[in-house]
Amino acid sequence: MKLHLRLYVSGLLLVVLLVLLTLAPAAARTRRGDDDEKAATAARKGTVLRGRASWYGREFQGRRTSNGERFDRNKYTCAHKTLPFGTHLRVTNPDNGKSVIVRVSDRGPFRHQRILDLAEIAARPLGIVTHGAVSVVAEVVPDTTPLGPTDAPENLATLTTDPTETADVHTNIVAGTTEAADVALTAEPAATYVIQAGTFGDARNARAVMDKIQGLEPKLLVTTVAAGAPQGKELSRVVVGRFTSAAEADKVRLRLARVGIAGLVRQAENL
Repeated sequence: MKLHLRLYVSGLLLVVLLVLLTLAPAAARTRRGDDDEKAATAARKGTVLRGRASWYGREFQGRRTSNGERFDRNKYTCAHKTLPFGTHLRVTNPDNGKSVIVRVSDRGPFRHQRILDLAEIAARPLGIVTHGAVSVVAEVVPDTTPLGPTDAPENLATLTTDPTETADVHTNIVAGTTEAADVALTAEPAATYVIQAGTFGDARNARAVMDKIQGLEPKLLVTTVAAGAPQGKELSRVVVGRFTSAAEADKVRLRLARVGIAGLVRQAENL
């Protein structure tokens, strides 16, 4: 009788042990799955930046960047305050759907609460060169991602509007705040005035005036816009700056007039 009882108890313990061994891997997989999901969610939140981006170009050509290399406005690089050098970012302008991959090689920007400064070639397709600064969404991507123009993210609408996707790791450079929050609290004034520095039928003449202005005032934003003529011929209009007031624009106009470049202060929307 005692022998049978011992065998029964041993068999019962064996069954319990087998059940536990069967359930343990499933529970471990569930815990790992939950942990992986939490880690993935944290990673997504920590690699999305939102805010204003500006650009830099000819005036910095050849200068040393913060990581020691020479700045080249024709390379897909950018400046960020805290991200490690070499980090690759996909930067997208939600308004036009254009995206570029850039590499962090410099520190900045340090004005107007902007989150990124892009080299000129990277800034052009995003419309930053035309407007001076635009709102962008930037995601950290693998360092093996090729630099240059790329497709916009499929979930761009979510990245742009969903507050749960806002970065809270790399943008947290001021105690208790984020760059994105700073932008919301300290909006840039609307830049509504420009200087019209001539309208030309020959694009080469417009280019010559642009080069002259940039040679004299390298920090000024100088672009051309198409302007129609009564005869249907397309003209090139040279436009200087983006200014918040007519008085600010007029100061620059007077400086240009002293070196022989005549111009008119106009509201940007009336060009």
